[in-house]
Amino acid sequence: MTGVPASAAGGSSHASAAQSAAAEGPHAAQGPHAAQGPHAAQAPQAPHAVAAEQAAVSAVSAVGPTAADVAGPADPEGGAKPQRGAKLAAAAVNQASVWNIANLLTMLRLVLVPGFVALMLADGGYDPAWRSFAWAAFAIAMITDLFDGHLARTYNLVTDFGKIADPIADKAIMGAALICLSALGDLPWWVTIVILGRELGITLMRFVVIRYGVIPASRGGKLKTLVQGIAVGMYVLALTGWLATLRWWVMAAAVVLTVVTGLDYVRQAIVLRRAGIAERHAAAEETQA
Repeated sequence: MTGVPASAAGGSSHASAAQSAAAEGPHAAQGPHAAQGPHAAQAPQAPHAVAAEQAAVSAVSAVGPTAADVAGPADPEGGAKPQRGAKLAAAAVNQASVWNIANLLTMLRLVLVPGFVALMLADGGYDPAWRSFAWAAFAIAMITDLFDGHLARTYNLVTDFGKIADPIADKAIMGAALICLSALGDLPWWVTIVILGRELGITLMRFVVIRYGVIPASRGGKLKTLVQGIAVGMYVLALTGWLATLRWWVMAAAVVLTVVTGLDYVRQAIVLRRAGIAERHAAAEETQA
């Protein structure tokens, strides 16, 4: 890297001196007679001052536009005014695309629902081979259910489509499996009614109380979903012997967790609604006061 020429260095120092002189006011460059009154003659500007001003102009032209020039005119509050379209560009970057990995997994689950039903009912619904393929489709759907929500929250991929499609996909694959099992006589209808009734009821209740707040998913709810998936998966497979007995106990645990966590969500909804109503009343009283 070559050194800076002496003329450029000198120009920089003279430019600083000129800028300092300009900052001191209109009377700074006037001679000693400036304070004697309005009729006093102004002192002629020194030759080196003219050269300094010319060097400052050259230095600014060589450097190019400053940060203030790029940022645009300042707003009345003193901050830099954003360029035209900057807010729109920022919103486009922050808004997650519908075609992200989380939503693609949700779409995969929706596509697997009719495929699962076809495999489950193939050849009368009792062929072990077709039931194994149906179990594979059900397992893939449940695994994607565990990952799509986590990916959406971790990588800021939450979209309106995902908020609507994710719970629909969850209820669709579980409901399809339970209804097929009950239709084939492998699972009592009351179990299907209890599980699906709870899922649909809690979903509707969340929409009702959403004006007061969001009911978060509890650990019990996540455990319920896991146990339900394992139990239904074991019923989809054509199991015999002690595994058939084990799946009955797993399904019993799933039903208990379904009922207990459902009641807990109802309790949370009541508490959330009461707190929301109390806050509204308090805000109204403060407004009136």
